[in-house]
Amino acid sequence: MTSVEINLTARGEQAREAWLWRLCREFEVKMTVQKANVDTDMAWVQIRLDGEVEEIQRATAWLMTTG
Repeated sequence: MTSVEINLTARGEQAREAWLWRLCREFEVKMTVQKANVDTDMAWVQIRLDGEVEEIQRATAWLMTTG
């Protein structure tokens, strides 16, 4: 089991999307929100992902391709 901390930011329309929900549904990782500030046009979230190295790599690759 591996843990990784990730900082995410989103602006505009992306701030209103449910990408954290999709992250938990589509990948076998446990996500813990450590800090967050979410508004209608700007959001930043600090999360910790726990899981197998391959799943964390897949999840972070997906996050990078979604913007």
